[in-house]
Amino acid sequence: MTEIPPRWKGICQTGQEFNSSSCNKKIIGARYFNQGYRAESPDSVITMNSARDVDGHGSHVSSIAAGNYVDGVSFFGYAPGTARGVAPRARLAVYKVLWGGGVSSDILAGIDQAVADGVDVLSISLGTNRIDLYENPLSIASFGAREKGIVVCLSAGNRGPFTRSIRSGIPWAVVVAAGTVDRWLAGTLTLGNGKVITGWTTFPARATIRNLPLVYNETLSACTSAELAQAPDQSIIVCDVTTGNTGFDTVMRNLPDSNVRAAIVIAEDPRIFRFNSFPYPGVVITPNEAREVISYAANSSAPTASIAFQQTILGTEPRAAPALSDDSSRGPGLSYEGILKPDLMGPGVSILAAYSPYATSTPTIGNNIFLSTDYTLLSGTSMACPHISGTAALLKSAHPDWSPAAIQSAMMTTANPLDNTNQPIREVDGTVATPLGIGSGQVDPNRALDPGLIYDATTQDLVNLVCSMNFTSEQTQTIVRSTNYNCSNPSSDLNYPSFVALINFEDIGRVLTRRFERTVTNVGDGAAKYRVKVEVPVNTTVRVRPQTLVFQKKNEKQSYTVTIRYNGNIDTQHRPGSLTWIEQSGKYTVRSPIMVSAGADNFS
Repeated sequence: MTEIPPRWKGICQTGQEFNSSSCNKKIIGARYFNQGYRAESPDSVITMNSARDVDGHGSHVSSIAAGNYVDGVSFFGYAPGTARGVAPRARLAVYKVLWGGGVSSDILAGIDQAVADGVDVLSISLGTNRIDLYENPLSIASFGAREKGIVVCLSAGNRGPFTRSIRSGIPWAVVVAAGTVDRWLAGTLTLGNGKVITGWTTFPARATIRNLPLVYNETLSACTSAELAQAPDQSIIVCDVTTGNTGFDTVMRNLPDSNVRAAIVIAEDPRIFRFNSFPYPGVVITPNEAREVISYAANSSAPTASIAFQQTILGTEPRAAPALSDDSSRGPGLSYEGILKPDLMGPGVSILAAYSPYATSTPTIGNNIFLSTDYTLLSGTSMACPHISGTAALLKSAHPDWSPAAIQSAMMTTANPLDNTNQPIREVDGTVATPLGIGSGQVDPNRALDPGLIYDATTQDLVNLVCSMNFTSEQTQTIVRSTNYNCSNPSSDLNYPSFVALINFEDIGRVLTRRFERTVTNVGDGAAKYRVKVEVPVNTTVRVRPQTLVFQKKNEKQSYTVTIRYNGNIDTQHRPGSLTWIEQSGKYTVRSPIMVSAGADNFS
């Protein structure tokens, strides 16, 4: 790493088991904030009173965003290779603000200090229960960060698959959903008849499970402790957790007390594929795959099976990727519906990244062997967020003159709504995902570096948006925190790279019209001509004027209007579409999602 830039004002704050020498040219700042927590809970014991990470979460998300190259990394043999963050040459400053669940004043203080220290990008993998924008510390602090030219990236939350589960739908932050990756952590199940099934496992060892008796007995298939006690010794038992009588976690806790050698778990709960805990030898297969296993076990006089572990499969099989994680929070945002949230999706399921070897939440073998690791697999929008933050850092480096809105626009308009089979991104249950789940789609860092057109917005534009929200002057001032702006021109039509048209309760049965004005800036090499292509939501008409944009030079701006006319009918609550500007040579496609959506007041 080169010398630390002289503009940097941060420090390495000394604390418990952490001193200034813990920083270097990579980690150039570390601070911790718990005065608010101390005031609210004066009798609570402060654990690790310093910036040091004790549970591994901070290490994990930091290394995703900006971890350097590390060879020979894996999760106990799974996903082997060279690890690196999205922006491996970027520097890191860490701000520890969560104690006992988090206190608003500590979160606000930490973010404000990061802004004062001189960060370029804020990656915030945490949430808050505060919904109102004028009470949410993430909303208040991120507005101040945007005013200073800082890109703010925020995890959408893990309250899916329910709609309206994004609590912090902050218009001035990039809100990030979580998707799967094209990597399958596999255990290969081979039946005695030669049939091979690729199951899922993260059992953290190379167990020997070869040509053992295969047992399927419907009366034992719940694999309770009592049922496992009846299972033959040294066998592979088939456990079915789809019946509702037991769960995957329970089966895994019961198996170490039995005499069986391994388990084949029939399951369709998508949460299993987000876990890194697989404490007993076994594989997970689908109910469809299980039919052949059960048929073989029932019709063979001496059925056997083998399982091979620590395998990693890349590509389109056995499942297309990315798919929207079932637990990723969905829009519309509870705090504000007028801007489509989430903004885009990043990898967030079974992400391999750095971890604290002393963390208490670690993989196990059996119930009593706890394993230490420097790298682990974690899932959630916490993991997706730093993928976007790292991409923002790359764009900031490549385009230092771009505003946060321009960087966000570049990521959103170049995001991919298709999976690796060139089909629309789906939910993990197979249904097509909508922009309320994936926003613009999966981030594409390489395309984002050269987006063709960008949608820009100033701080005054954001102030105008806040002024349109019917807040009191005190509430507005709580967010804006400055007297340099005024509310003389309130407007909810922010120059944003997505469109949302709401159907509120009072509008049901009416024909509604929503008009948007947008301005795009040509950031391509020079003169360019774009034509519009629209995918129209059902029961909707969309008119774009003009339909052609002509730019004579780089950095030139052109404006257009979009008129969406739609039926106020919420029988179909969510109607997706898109608007794409296509450059005449085909070099650039600048895509924005459209969402016609039922408003929250229909469900309150």
